[in-house]
Amino acid sequence: MTIHIIGVDCATENSKVGMARGSLDGGVARIDEVVVCDKERSAADYIASWISSTDPVLLALDAPLGWPQPLGVSLANHRAGDELFVAPNDIFRRATDRFTQRTLGKTPLDVGADRIARTAHAALRVLGELRRRLGQPIPLAWSPELTAGISAIEVYPAATLGVWGIRASRYKNPDQVDERREIIAALRPHFVLPADVTVL
Repeated sequence: MTIHIIGVDCATENSKVGMARGSLDGGVARIDEVVVCDKERSAADYIASWISSTDPVLLALDAPLGWPQPLGVSLANHRAGDELFVAPNDIFRRATDRFTQRTLGKTPLDVGADRIARTAHAALRVLGELRRRLGQPIPLAWSPELTAGISAIEVYPAATLGVWGIRASRYKNPDQVDERREIIAALRPHFVLPADVTVL
C-alpha cells in the first residue's frame, strides 16, 4: 500500500511556506516535488491539487497542532492581574515537548511563544480550509496504522535529523547553501530525492 506524504514547513506568511510531496511504498520513501508557496498558490491549493487517489494521505505539518491542556484550564477563568498557580512549564509546554526534551535533549519552542503560536494558528487555518474544500474530516494520526483518507500529524524535523545524526541547526539563512547541501547529501540514504533540489 502506498502512503502519500505531504510535508508542510509552516509559516505565517504564504511566501515562506515550503512544501514537499512524496510517498512511502514498500519501505521506500521518496520525495517527488518540493515547492515554496506564493501569492498565487497557498499550501491548501497545493495540497488539494496533490490529493488524487484513494490511498492514505498523511499531512506532516511542522507546527504545533494544539496547546497544553493546563493552559486552557488555567486561563478559562483567569482575570487580568490575578496570579496563576501553575508552574510556567506546566502551562506553556506540552507533554510531547517534555518527552522530546527528555528523549532527544532538544526542547521545542513553547507553543505559547509569539512566533510559534502564530505559526500554529496558520497551520490550523490550512487544515480548516482543506476540510472545507475537500468536504471531509482530517483527523490527527494518533496511530501509525493509516487507512484510506487524509490524516494529519505534527512533526519536528530537528528531532528527526538529530535521530539520524544529521545537522539540525545553522542552515536556514539564505547564505547557508553549503550547510543545506550537506543535509541533503545526508538525507539521500533515507529518501529517493528529486534531481532538482535547488529550492531546498
